[in-house]
Amino acid sequence: MTMFKTRSPVGRRLKDPRLDAVEPESGDVAVRIRAVVKHFGEGERQVQALRSVDWDVYAGQMSLIVGPSGCGKTTLLSVIAGILNADSGSVTIFGDEVSNMKDSARTRFRASKIGFIFQQYNLLPALNAAENAAIPLVIAGWSKGKAVARSREVLKSLGMGPKVDSLPNQLSGGQQQRVAIARALVHEPQLLVCDEPTAALDQQSGHSVMELLKESAVRPDRAVVVVTHDNRVFSFGDRIAHMDDGRIVKLESRSEKNQSGHG
Repeated sequence: MTMFKTRSPVGRRLKDPRLDAVEPESGDVAVRIRAVVKHFGEGERQVQALRSVDWDVYAGQMSLIVGPSGCGKTTLLSVIAGILNADSGSVTIFGDEVSNMKDSARTRFRASKIGFIFQQYNLLPALNAAENAAIPLVIAGWSKGKAVARSREVLKSLGMGPKVDSLPNQLSGGQQQRVAIARALVHEPQLLVCDEPTAALDQQSGHSVMELLKESAVRPDRAVVVVTHDNRVFSFGDRIAHMDDGRIVKLESRSEKNQSGHG
């Protein structure tokens, strides 16, 4: 018996007959995506990676984007995060329309409002855990001493207190991912985007990382969006958007299913 209730994207009927018609929402929309299109290449080599995508992401929830390789998951995540520009359509994050920003403004917005977690930890080998986690604050103009002091607090909250002075090569994969999570959270972003955060981890470590994200990152004033192939972590999602061929073809909502089960 599935834990999720299937709904159609953005509360309106799609032409795909597999989808239901309405998704009533409660809570604040953190990310609003409308008619987003993205192409790569030109002429006969052009590939349409996103096909008029509509989607709402809600604050206080973890939303997952899933689907087969090449379906557009990472492209959508990159457009949401302002790493890629959409060819058309709009992306609004907590009231700010990112799609209309100039490059310099978008860069500043990413630095202050968005935290990133990737499959590859991207830790600097010459810096210890606390110094790696402090990088967003140093970039934002904090003194190194204050930045590292703050990052130590975040690392301790993630169970990394004994390892704050360790170099990356002295840490396990799961511990390195915790440093990456601390680095993503240290500047208190409104939106956290995660691209395959458990792909390089074993089942136990991956489960622990998702538990940490759920406990430490999800809160009423923040939204978390995770791209994943790992069906072992689907249960952590409050909502799951299934993608295929550049479109969201199905939405699932765990909270609505749980509510209906008690009705």
